[in-house]
Amino acid sequence: MELETAPDQNQASSGPREGEVIVTENIWKTYEMGDQQVNALRGINLRIRHNEYVAIMGPSGSGKSTLMNLIGCLDSPSQGRYWLNGHDVSELNDDELARIRNKEIGFVFQTFNLLARATSLHNVELPLIYNGTPAAERIERAKAALEAVNLGTRMGHKPNELSGGQRQRVAIARALINRPSIILADEPTGNLDSKTGDEIMALFDDLHAKGNTIVLVTHEPDIAEYAHRVVTIRDGVIASDQPSTRHAKKGS
Repeated sequence: MELETAPDQNQASSGPREGEVIVTENIWKTYEMGDQQVNALRGINLRIRHNEYVAIMGPSGSGKSTLMNLIGCLDSPSQGRYWLNGHDVSELNDDELARIRNKEIGFVFQTFNLLARATSLHNVELPLIYNGTPAAERIERAKAALEAVNLGTRMGHKPNELSGGQRQRVAIARALINRPSIILADEPTGNLDSKTGDEIMALFDDLHAKGNTIVLVTHEPDIAEYAHRVVTIRDGVIASDQPSTRHAKKGS
């Protein structure tokens, strides 16, 4: 199996090409801090294809969280353009961003973000309630999503009746429910012990093998190695973009 060479991130892009779900072109994000301007991102060019598994890695303050927020349509760039699944979302307003976000992106967070008094089934079906899916269909889809993450026997359990790993599986099932273009996972093992973290990462391997596009944001090199490609951010720019060591060994 031949590994594709990562694109030169210093070269200006020209919009999305066939098969690309994420394309950023010279993305800047600038914050006003009193009378100073802070450039959290400085000209990011990034391309991610359908069914890629990419880790975005970097230390605190590197800009990786800012990039995650832009990729996830939680924020807009100060300069540059961003295409998500062929849609130019660079200059959309908050309501338009919310619609694109709910349709195209499944989020998995470090803190799970589950409703404490709701069952696993209800937590998973929430995105479908928001978009008006009929009750019978959303319950059927929520059950299937929980079965897909091996939680079919925990559908009636509330978060306090689940382990940390089970709670993260509920969060992953919720991320899958809208059949999104990408799964965006922000430090998904950050609140888990190493054994449970390995189990969750094995689940991401399985989701990727089934055709999902996964973008994993982490500061941990061993977690980033689960991805096939590692993009390292430092001081608001892409410092490196290359196959993970783990994937390179499999491809050799």
